[in-house]
Amino acid sequence: MAHISTGVEYGLHCLLHLTEQGGVREASVRDLAELQGVPVDYLAKLFTKLHKAGLVIATEGAKGGFALARSAEQISVLDVVLAIDGDKRLFECQEVRERCAVFDEEPPGWATSGVCTIHSVMQQAEKRMRESLASQSLAEMAVRVSAKAPRGFGPQVVKWIEGRAAGRRRDRSGAGSN
Repeated sequence: MAHISTGVEYGLHCLLHLTEQGGVREASVRDLAELQGVPVDYLAKLFTKLHKAGLVIATEGAKGGFALARSAEQISVLDVVLAIDGDKRLFECQEVRERCAVFDEEPPGWATSGVCTIHSVMQQAEKRMRESLASQSLAEMAVRVSAKAPRGFGPQVVKWIEGRAAGRRRDRSGAGSN
């Protein structure tokens, strides 16, 4: 079982499209969902969480949808993980050390004093993981993705999303002229 959900992965991919490197300043959840091949309802729930966490803002108008609430440099991967998955602990200590059969249901003080050694190791690992995720900004990730993708990919995504938004505008203006 993964500690960080698939929702975080989809959320990050969508947010990368909303960065300067991604080229799309705002996009609808529907367009982002179809672009990523994920159900619209699923992505809408993710964007509700991102909005509540202050990472995206809802935009209005013909091109309405969502945009980053602050610069991509100010949004860390940890911000996205916490917004979508919540503040889950990496490890929940079960105090197994208290249940050793040789203790006859009376664990000695030496066995249970202080923080469990295993728990301590897991806390240290979680701290390092959080530090690493906090040190990676959305902007830094977007630069790496942009450097890896062919030069025309970003503009192709922008054109695709803008074409869909224009199609919705035409549909709305044509609907009232019957």
